[in-house]
Amino acid sequence: MFFNTYIMNKYILILVILCFAGVSKANDKWQQIRSNFETAPLNLRPNPLWFWNDTKVEKGELIRQMRLSKDAGYGGLSILPFGKNFEPEYLSEAYFDVYRTCIEEAEKLGLTLWLYDEYGFPSGTAGDINGDGIGRFKQKYPEHTNKRLDKKEFIPESRKIFTKTLSLDLLMAAVAMDTVSFKRIDLAPLISDNQLKWDVPEGNWKVMIFTCVDAGNTIVDYMSPEAIDLFIDMTHEQYYKHFKEYFGSTIIGTFFDEPTLYYAEGRSWTPDFNRKFEKKYGFSPALYYPALWYDIGKETEEARNYLFGFRTDLYAEGFIRQVNDWSLKHGLLATGHQDNEEIINSVGTSGDLMKCFKYLEVPGIDKIGGDRPAEHFYKIVSSAAYNWDHSLVMSETYGAMGNISWTEIFNIAMDQYSKGINLLIPHATWYNMEKVVFLPELSLRNPLYADSLRIFNDFLTRLNAIMQNDARWEGDIAVLYPIHTMQSGHYMDGPLGHYKGGVEIPGLDYVEVGIHLFDSLGYDYQFLHPEVLDGQCSVKKNTIFLNNEIQYNSFSTLIVPGCRTISLSNLAKIKAFADAGGTVVFTTELPEKATVQADDDKVKNIIHTMIRDKKAIFIEEPSVRNLAGALDPVSSSFSLRFKGKERLQNMHKIWEGRELWYFANPSERLKNVEIEIKGEHRLELWNPHTGETGKAIEVSHEDGQTLFRLSLDKGMSVFVVALS
Repeated sequence: MFFNTYIMNKYILILVILCFAGVSKANDKWQQIRSNFETAPLNLRPNPLWFWNDTKVEKGELIRQMRLSKDAGYGGLSILPFGKNFEPEYLSEAYFDVYRTCIEEAEKLGLTLWLYDEYGFPSGTAGDINGDGIGRFKQKYPEHTNKRLDKKEFIPESRKIFTKTLSLDLLMAAVAMDTVSFKRIDLAPLISDNQLKWDVPEGNWKVMIFTCVDAGNTIVDYMSPEAIDLFIDMTHEQYYKHFKEYFGSTIIGTFFDEPTLYYAEGRSWTPDFNRKFEKKYGFSPALYYPALWYDIGKETEEARNYLFGFRTDLYAEGFIRQVNDWSLKHGLLATGHQDNEEIINSVGTSGDLMKCFKYLEVPGIDKIGGDRPAEHFYKIVSSAAYNWDHSLVMSETYGAMGNISWTEIFNIAMDQYSKGINLLIPHATWYNMEKVVFLPELSLRNPLYADSLRIFNDFLTRLNAIMQNDARWEGDIAVLYPIHTMQSGHYMDGPLGHYKGGVEIPGLDYVEVGIHLFDSLGYDYQFLHPEVLDGQCSVKKNTIFLNNEIQYNSFSTLIVPGCRTISLSNLAKIKAFADAGGTVVFTTELPEKATVQADDDKVKNIIHTMIRDKKAIFIEEPSVRNLAGALDPVSSSFSLRFKGKERLQNMHKIWEGRELWYFANPSERLKNVEIEIKGEHRLELWNPHTGETGKAIEVSHEDGQTLFRLSLDKGMSVFVVALS
């Protein structure tokens, strides 16, 4: 008996010691974060793009500019060769020689470098070295460049033989469709010796021939892993060949720039599409091809979701995944961004702005000038990171915005970090000050910004000290990303033109709903991709759990924005959540179509039942007022809410068991707010503008909640940190 008691007490003592050791270790990590916040160390400082532009770069000047960059408060650089008159020749031995000078100087200075993967942009040409518009990649591998899906149409005569000479090498589908009944016939089995012969029956027939042809540009086929491997070998592998001893230390990441699907007139395709589609789904996509241009009746939504969805899969698994996997294999992070992220219907440009980042370690976006509101899409990119269990989110920021004020520069940074960006890459510093193409020029050599550049970089570094770790985002509201509705409503050669997305889809309000939630009501949220809702989320009682290892979360409220088409599996999970007492809000348009036509009636019945039984709220006009009316009654259970009318942009994170909140006021006036957070806490302020920590906040506790007031001047932000 004594021996058993002794053994039990011994084990209890060991557990207590281990527990204290764990707490001590967490406290040590937290003290390191506090120290980083106060001292703003070099390794957390921003790395801007550094344009080597329109000139011959010289080693001495490169070294001088690098030292000035460190003096300005930068922690490194990302070298971007650019312009028609750049020397030495891109990827030549002379180029790598001057590049080595920069790597060696960076090592001496304690700076880091990101490998920009192209000469100019977009990524995927390996540089136009002759100035003739034909990139190095196309010169060597013309068969592996961007492809376009073309369609030719013919009106055959009924009860006659329709004949056509076809090249099977280019053919994707040959389909006859009755334009009244929408009956479709796969004509490919009738092709023999490159001749199509079809005995045309009675009806209103149209014959469509779909071919995959060279798009006529110089960009790699982003959907072909084989092509991407060749591109990587021409670019990334050459850096590794020359500088492998610096990978993972001085060289820490790769950066790609502006790949997209809007090339080839918005009809980017790949020759292996059908073969890979059939391997994945077990049937040929041929009869779906007419839906890429036309309504084909009841199967339209199904066909478009299959085809456009699979195109995004190939894109995500092609260029983006290949670059990411290569980078990780070589000890580097990978980041980059699409072009034209600000298109509400992303199907014709990015394909699926969330899912294209599924395999990217650091999803990114580009905040540039030209009245392009990237700020409305930060949450999509940061949500993509969280959905697929990543923690870093990049933004290339300030390019082509002109000589903007410091007020605007700070406000944009605060807006980004409150919406999930935590790796801001300033655009840019320029080697040749006389040939700056995209202002602002953010170096100490520019008198417009020299006075406060160090102050700004100190500010970014303090934000990074808190945000650049595996801190877990926490929030109560999920918003379903309506990609199935986007894919259902999209078609090729739309009236807006390929650069602007082609097709404007009625009722697509997810961006507007997000703006109202975050900017007006002060409710942070996360977009859930339909694939993630199906595969990584579970419903337990009145909660949706995102079951990730790092970025896990529990949601008490789900908003389904304007959504005509939804998958039955998504809707079944949403109904189970609603039946268990979870809050479900539909806006603008209720779903009435399924991603698989056979499920249409089931979708309609579930929606009817949920609305009839008041298991869900439907807001036909999702204004700020109406959204507030739906959410305020359930907000008492939220982890954070504002008690008065004033709101601040905010984000809640948890790291090593420690809770913290970031509040930002990028407005034109002082704001006084009253805030209620879940749990009883002691709180203190950390000021990223000054590095000051430890200022206690006066709080009160009531019913397990903590209440406090915060006064935040215009253009200011602050961290509120829980001590217990």
